[in-house]
Amino acid sequence: MSTTPESTADPATERPLWQPGPDRVSGAQVTRFQAWAAGHHGAPAPDTADPVAGYQALHAWSVREPETFWRSVVEWFDVRFSTPYETVLADASMPGAKWFPGATLNYAEHALRPAGDVARADEPALLHLDERHEIGATSWAGLRRQVASLAHELRALGVRPGDRVSGYLPNVPQAVVALLATAAVGGVWTSCAPDFGSRSVLDRFQQVEPVVLFTVDGYRYDGKEHDRTGVVAELRAELPSLRAVVHIPLLGTPAPEGALEWESLVSGDPEPVYEQVPFDHPLWVLYSSGTTGLPKAIVQSQGGILLEHLKQTGLHLDLGPRDRFFWYTSTGWMMWNFLVGGLLAGSTIVLYDGSPGFPDTGAQWGVAERTGTTVFGTSAAYVIACRKAGVRPGRDHDLSAVTCVATTGSPLPPDGFRWIHDEVKEDLWIASVSGGTDVCSCFAGGVPTLPVYIGELQAPCLGTDLQAWDPYGKPVTDEVGELVVTNPMPSMPVHFWNDPDGSRYHDSYFEMFPGVWRHGDWITLTSRGTVVIHGRSDSTLNRQGVRMGSADIYEAVERLPEIRESLVIGVEEPDGGYWMPLFVQLAEGAVLDDALRDKVRRTIREQLSPRHVPDEIIPVPGIPHTLTGKRIEVPVKKLLQGTPMDRAVNPGSVDNVELLRFYEELARTRG
Repeated sequence: MSTTPESTADPATERPLWQPGPDRVSGAQVTRFQAWAAGHHGAPAPDTADPVAGYQALHAWSVREPETFWRSVVEWFDVRFSTPYETVLADASMPGAKWFPGATLNYAEHALRPAGDVARADEPALLHLDERHEIGATSWAGLRRQVASLAHELRALGVRPGDRVSGYLPNVPQAVVALLATAAVGGVWTSCAPDFGSRSVLDRFQQVEPVVLFTVDGYRYDGKEHDRTGVVAELRAELPSLRAVVHIPLLGTPAPEGALEWESLVSGDPEPVYEQVPFDHPLWVLYSSGTTGLPKAIVQSQGGILLEHLKQTGLHLDLGPRDRFFWYTSTGWMMWNFLVGGLLAGSTIVLYDGSPGFPDTGAQWGVAERTGTTVFGTSAAYVIACRKAGVRPGRDHDLSAVTCVATTGSPLPPDGFRWIHDEVKEDLWIASVSGGTDVCSCFAGGVPTLPVYIGELQAPCLGTDLQAWDPYGKPVTDEVGELVVTNPMPSMPVHFWNDPDGSRYHDSYFEMFPGVWRHGDWITLTSRGTVVIHGRSDSTLNRQGVRMGSADIYEAVERLPEIRESLVIGVEEPDGGYWMPLFVQLAEGAVLDDALRDKVRRTIREQLSPRHVPDEIIPVPGIPHTLTGKRIEVPVKKLLQGTPMDRAVNPGSVDNVELLRFYEELARTRG
């Protein structure tokens, strides 16, 4: 059986933390879209008197009539096909859905569309800054010119549709230009952040065999310069498919022998040429974390990403030409690709390259202030770090332009919601979102017309038939279940790289429930239509037959000032027993004595349930994470069950592999 955590409030009595006023509801793009779709495609009309009922009716229509819904998205956003589509959805099976067969288009052409508006050509498409906080700007016209020039040079280098182009780049304008130029020629983009070591990069790039590599000489982080010329030399030596390497001198070093200079490739002024490719033509390759083996190389399509990101940025984040869209991210995380999608909404996107907490924890709020950010995206972990550090953004920064704070990466705990409301500003839309690299989008998240309840995502996203299922495939409400999606989404992978029979793709999502996407998260769909995320189901805690998500424990434990971070693991033992240790990284100056152990146990018992209380509380030097900052649970569980390190984890996927030695040694001494 499953249970809803005892800390979840009663939907019938809890009041929303925030709700939009009538003007915000009526002016939201999703309201205007709904009214238009009602007149043109038979969608239910918006309900300004009851926006919740209005959105729920729209969502129900979007999943009941997916072909009509996605046709509406195409028309509302004026998607330009150079050849028309034969039908919206020729095959709705999963995996293998066939979207818009016959259609051809180009993602980059749509991303750069505002550059063709004379009134907007000189407005900024990109604002960019690093830890020195000097703001640079790239206009729409300037961005289009650089993309056209680089695309021309890529063609001259022999890059053809389907060829892979890679970037070992931080979150800088050159990365955006390179992605768009690759898309313009029909190439397939793939990137890693320069804090990835050579083995991690090669585990990814060697799979897809890129023909061009864009690379920096180094990057700045936490007040220091980090030279990467040695890593770049290793990449060049280990990627025999490369025909060209392009040097971007971020730290000012000269180009290595045989490399091309960035400036020489973007200084031309040719007319833009956009290769018209089939709807399902690959746009980019993203990668799973790869903690237990080679990362999955996830291929998503030009058309699928275009439609999904138009929907997400335009309808769910309510972005438009007057917005400045910032998300703290790196090029190694899908949120960077999503951030670039802000261009599709005509918004200025804000690129920040540096540490999230330099020179102090509140640094990201300073970025928002300096750039006039309107939609501010960050991680739940950053919000909690700000709360613990006593950061007061609303007092210390002018955040008057910010209308929305969005978070992802892990569930935003209730204290995070309260802190944003209390310390940023009260009249603020908090859009906690949840999705995945696998779809480069959100399954559930923000809706500008709906109220915000503490600890809950506002609603499932349009066109996404999100459900919570019990182990028998039965939908449940107000109970914890597996996150499943029962209809195809355009941005679902077209395939994995080097997976010729599709078996790895199938086994990743469709093995548990054939024909239904099972994502690997525990969720609760509440009776009021909101969504609660409980953490990963593949590292499930199962005490006395009651399953629970680790995120609930982290939220309770890490509220304590003595605990910096924690990791909870449930280990099935050979004798049929079940061992559930809680590992804690202590805050500076804290000591794990009996009093603190009792405090942790009492906190869990009172806020969650007695079943959640761990068997042991063990201090650790640190909590291991993936390279994109997610806690590593499954490999630690394998180590604790005695799996050798080389089989339990891919060391190139971990931020600090030495931290895993502790768990390996613990398993040996317990055994």
